Amino acid sequence: MAETILILSDRIDRQVRELRTALRKRGMTVLTYPLSDIGFDSRYPSGIAIPGMNGVLPDASIVRSISSGTFEAITRRLGVLHALAHLGVPVWNSAKAVERCVDKSTTTFFLTQAGLPTPETFAVESLANAKAVAVRELSKGPLVLKPLFGSQGRGIRLIHNIDDLPDPEEIDDVYYLQRFVARSGAPYCDYRVFTCAGKVLGMMERRAEGWITNIAKGGKGQTVVGPLRAELEKLALAASAAIGTDFAGVDIIPASDGRLLILEVNSMPAWTGLQSVVPIRIAESIADALVFMIAPSLSERPAA
Repeated sequence: MAETILILSDRIDRQVRELRTALRKRGMTVLTYPLSDIGFDSRYPSGIAIPGMNGVLPDASIVRSISSGTFEAITRRLGVLHALAHLGVPVWNSAKAVERCVDKSTTTFFLTQAGLPTPETFAVESLANAKAVAVRELSKGPLVLKPLFGSQGRGIRLIHNIDDLPDPEEIDDVYYLQRFVARSGAPYCDYRVFTCAGKVLGMMERRAEGWITNIAKGGKGQTVVGPLRAELEKLALAASAAIGTDFAGVDIIPASDGRLLILEVNSMPAWTGLQSVVPIRIAESIADALVFMIAPSLSERPAA
């Protein structure tokens, strides 16, 4: 009987389609549902209700996206991920890893605790507390305000003075402030490194005329060459280990003084931009790693 892989995603995007194809090529049965459709149901021994499965559990699960919702809804969805792991179902990425990544302040905490280089960061609630941080820190240079929960460069703004701080209503009264990293430019650059199962699948340099280099904001990806690759790989693998991700997109920025600083770790990364500049097939590699874990006889371990 074929193993069943559950892909949890709110939309059938290119990444989901590629994963489904790759897993089916390896003999897997693939189901795709939004996490909001997975319920708790005490009638079943497993306690979990997945549409059409009558209480039976999948052999593994991949989390591609979790849509926004109320605090109660998000708590319940993460509870489902915790429950699947408790029942012995491998979940890539785990609820713990997702929680650590989706909250940027928690990501920074674990990176710092692991001794990894990351920009100075301050996360507080209320405009008064944000102003206190700004008064203390802006004399050392500008700060970057980011949404605590956000991706693809949306909602990022530069804070030069106290008046640049937005009203609490605009950002749900949470101020995540990070030291602006001075870089040589334009064009400006940073790096995205994709890790999976303790290996680096690929990396790209992102370039843009503005200081926000995300591909979704118009940045252009290109191949990373030279000795810098080894240092980027080392940092990305260490960051992934510190957060506990099975696969991740790690963003690393070069400061003008030559230091490399880890900005973020993404537990639900897109890879379309990266795939355009690296030869390895990312969805195929994720499928290989997952299948090897649950059914090693069906797959060879991905090459180092």
